Amino acid sequence: MSKDLIVKEENVSKVTKALSSKTRWEILKLLKAEALDVSRIAERLGQTEANISAQIKIIENAGLIETHYEPGVHGVRKVCKPAVERIILIIE
Repeated sequence: MSKDLIVKEENVSKVTKALSSKTRWEILKLLKAEALDVSRIAERLGQTEANISAQIKIIENAGLIETHYEPGVHGVRKVCKPAVERIILIIE
């Protein structure tokens, strides 16, 4: 994954919102090391799965992570991984 996200006017607020939360920042740092499912992220950060799911949605909508579903022990699990390596903000 050697991918840059170039952010221009129409997407700046979405990306900066995703980066503005300490929890979302911690999620991004965890995912940089390895792909994780929502349960593992919640466990490592000491938060509820519901809260982590909400945070993941914001990060995913900003284009910073990718998710997919895999079979789990009790149904399916949502696995997350980084979609970008660097974020470049363009001021025009």
